[in-house]
Amino acid sequence: MQRFSPLPSWERSSTLCEGEGDKAASPIPLSLYIHFPWCVQKCPYCDFNSHAIKNSGENNQIPEDLYIQALIQDLDQDLNSYFPDQKPILTSIFLGGGTPSLFSASALNKLLNHIQTKFNFSPFIEITLEANPGTIERGKFKTYFDIGINRISLGVQSFNQKHLKKLGRIHSDLEACLAIEEIHQAGFKTFNLDLMHGLPNQTPEESEQDLRTALSFNPPHLSWYQLTLEPNTLFHAKPPSLPSDETLGLIEDQGFELLKQAGLNRYEISAYAKQNHQSLHNKNYWEFGDYLGIGAGAHGKMTNINLNKILRTSKKKNPKDYLNAQNLNTFIQDSQEILSPDRPFEFLMNALRLTQGVEENLFEQRTLIPLNLISEKLKQARDLNLILPDRLAASPLGLRYLNSVLEKFLG
Repeated sequence: MQRFSPLPSWERSSTLCEGEGDKAASPIPLSLYIHFPWCVQKCPYCDFNSHAIKNSGENNQIPEDLYIQALIQDLDQDLNSYFPDQKPILTSIFLGGGTPSLFSASALNKLLNHIQTKFNFSPFIEITLEANPGTIERGKFKTYFDIGINRISLGVQSFNQKHLKKLGRIHSDLEACLAIEEIHQAGFKTFNLDLMHGLPNQTPEESEQDLRTALSFNPPHLSWYQLTLEPNTLFHAKPPSLPSDETLGLIEDQGFELLKQAGLNRYEISAYAKQNHQSLHNKNYWEFGDYLGIGAGAHGKMTNINLNKILRTSKKKNPKDYLNAQNLNTFIQDSQEILSPDRPFEFLMNALRLTQGVEENLFEQRTLIPLNLISEKLKQARDLNLILPDRLAASPLGLRYLNSVLEKFLG
């Protein structure tokens, strides 16, 4: 079997970007998101496009080969639409879900091999796999590392067994710890731990212990975010008892200090990283870069500079409909242009999540409209000390009340 096996970023040669791909060079970076819609069971807080295996109609088995083939066909159709006769440069790949770690390394290797034939990879390409500790048996992370995946994002959420049960997670606190140890042993130089706070009846002490346990594994990156009750979830229909605003304030103050002491710098509202370990893929989202989205319910965003058009796409959401789309020769569910009046809000909704924001010149480069079109609204926000004077970045006050800041740029 031919393995997909790019060298670690510090050993790769820049020649990976030479040749045909230069014709497709663009000031807007390109990423690839791949969605895997199956989980062992649906968590009560989750509003992502995920489907429990036991309810999938597949006799508790994922149609692995069929789905990989559909992803390949989906990708080829997108490339034919956006990059005919070109081999674009790819900066990152994110395999998300759902639970991509339900898929075998051999299946993912087939997909990555195909992707490599269609793109020129950036010399620093980041390839992330989302994983659930409850789906990882011993040695599995090593098989993912061996096929070229170079970053893991592990959905821990909590190390407290009581809270894991309330969140509907299928793993135990011990399994979470063992999975992190497996990531280290497999050879990954960078990985992310997903951790939540503000859990049902969680105390500041319990939240602090979760963070201390996570930090004991020396993670290069940590996503630490508050539980929210999203529409169309079980928690939204039957809300659990959540901590008070005062308790949440204590949890956050304690957490910010612990993360800072651990050398994890907050570079986005919910993302903390050591130096050189920020998520390239997520940063491309927040900096309004382009990305192809393949897989059931996957979203994409593509820019045509020559036509001054920015397009958002989504693929067929139901896994069965998505698989059947192979016969219909189209996976697109919806396609909408982001019109010029909506672009400032769309751009700032992402860019202002970054604690350092972005340089002002990125606005015109990514939205294709001049910054002076929003100069008056920017002045108002800056006069209120919500946006910094020298770049498109929220002040500490603006970051705290970001939704109110963004409302100023609607329409």
